[in-house]
Amino acid sequence: MSSSIPSAKADKYEKYVKSITPVHSLPMNMLKAFFTGGAFCLLGQIILNTAQNMGADRESAGNWCSLLLILLSVILTGLNLYSRIGKFGGAGSLVPITGFANSVAASAIEFKAEGQVFGIGCKIFTIAGPVILYGIMSSWILGLIYYILKSLEVLS
Repeated sequence: MSSSIPSAKADKYEKYVKSITPVHSLPMNMLKAFFTGGAFCLLGQIILNTAQNMGADRESAGNWCSLLLILLSVILTGLNLYSRIGKFGGAGSLVPITGFANSVAASAIEFKAEGQVFGIGCKIFTIAGPVILYGIMSSWILGLIYYILKSLEVLS
């Protein structure tokens, strides 16, 4: 009889977990991510085309596009809207430049109460630090591999 009591508790707990666990639709999440990421990319393309139509060369237009997307991401993060976009669009909100800007800005905003140096100055690289570190390290390793293959005349 004592063995049925833990089983009853386990069944009750399992029902409770199922009642509070949100149900997600993978196809719907993929569709939301696709449209969210696509919207960011479309906005970037609009900025790029507008800058080129205003007389900027391709490189300058790309710089303006990056700058404005980063600015938009930081503003949306500061207004607590980027988190809502992320909740809706999931991985689609992680389009590289806006997602990275959001993560850096969110760290700065979260730790601003700790002061300029120990809060914002130190904690802003909580997310950016590993990305920069592994980006530099992987580019160095790939450069070394390229140099070796070029020295061995595997690549021309």
